[in-house]
Amino acid sequence: MRPVGSTGFGIVGAGLIAIAFGLARYAYGLFVPSIRSELGLSADTIGVVGSLAFISFCLASVVAPLVADRLGSRRAAALSGMFALGGLVLISRAGDALILGTGVFACGVSTGLMMPALSSGANLAVRADLRGRVNAIMNAGTSVGLIVCVPAVLLLSGAWRLAYGSFAVLAALGVLAALTLIPSTTPAAQGKASSAAAVSRERWFGLARLTTFCFAMGLAGSAYWIFAPDLVVEVGGLPERLTGYVWLVVGITGLAGAWASDLGDRLGAPTTQALALAALGGATALVAAFPGDFGIALGSAAFFGWAFMTLTGLYLVTGIRLLRERPSAGPVVAFLAITIGQAVGTPLAGWTIARSGYAEAFVVFAIFAVAVAAVSFLYPRTHAATRLLAAERAGEVV
Repeated sequence: MRPVGSTGFGIVGAGLIAIAFGLARYAYGLFVPSIRSELGLSADTIGVVGSLAFISFCLASVVAPLVADRLGSRRAAALSGMFALGGLVLISRAGDALILGTGVFACGVSTGLMMPALSSGANLAVRADLRGRVNAIMNAGTSVGLIVCVPAVLLLSGAWRLAYGSFAVLAALGVLAALTLIPSTTPAAQGKASSAAAVSRERWFGLARLTTFCFAMGLAGSAYWIFAPDLVVEVGGLPERLTGYVWLVVGITGLAGAWASDLGDRLGAPTTQALALAALGGATALVAAFPGDFGIALGSAAFFGWAFMTLTGLYLVTGIRLLRERPSAGPVVAFLAITIGQAVGTPLAGWTIARSGYAEAFVVFAIFAVAVAAVSFLYPRTHAATRLLAAERAGEVV
């Protein structure tokens, strides 16, 4: 089968992101109540295990651009899928925190490798003026993965091992899709990338600001990702199976993150970030204030899903535009900083919950998100892809 074009690449890429991010990484929070109950793990332990995915993501991200350049986008994406497959199998067979943590760690490696591989391939398969939109669409694949998770929770309540085994089958199909549909980077393309002009000092300052905001957002959203299902079950008293509907809403509204690039170009990146961070903080505070109200929990999930996926899409596109000479490195800047924030925030949230309670911890994280939104005027500004290309041809510095 021949590699796909621009539209097909966006669809296939979104599917692979759904596996790597939605199933292999973020689904963990959805199954925390069942895993914690069966394995007898404390909130502290759950938080530490959850942070392993963030740590392994960071380690993989450091070498991801090199892997994408050396192996090509096709084989790098397939390698990412293989780590997801191995991690999901381990989680499905886990009998203690050690095996569970190993599986979660492998899944984190998968997420670290996937987006750089896909962004490198998009540089070949997608027209320059469509790359921002296609990258945002692929990023929204995380929401697709979460939507796929929900039937497993609703139909197999408590059967998290069977659910993860099913996810492993999907990961195997993803490896096959990567090998047959993703274009492979050519040596000529690699040489062109390496001979590109150096990044200007202004853009380095922009990258520093982007990194700071990504870290802050990752920290602010970490409590919700890992502990929101636990909150509505342990504090709100809602049935465990209803957490599936909460995550379904997160996934559905997160699909709107596919328009993050267009929204940022229309409203401006600083304004878009401020709105999304305020929504993220509001969602976190809302579920903490009314954990036993199922309707409010769904409303909170809707705000959070849109906010998180819009922010990650915005950060992804900004990173690629600031490092357009190395498209495989662009996602690393944004996602690595987000993940470091999550790696710090997850155990911090677990520690705060264990000592102060769920509601108090969530309110603290909500206040932090709103505080970061208040300084969004410092967010780096970039131009749309078509204007970037025009500036390059004119010899201008962006």
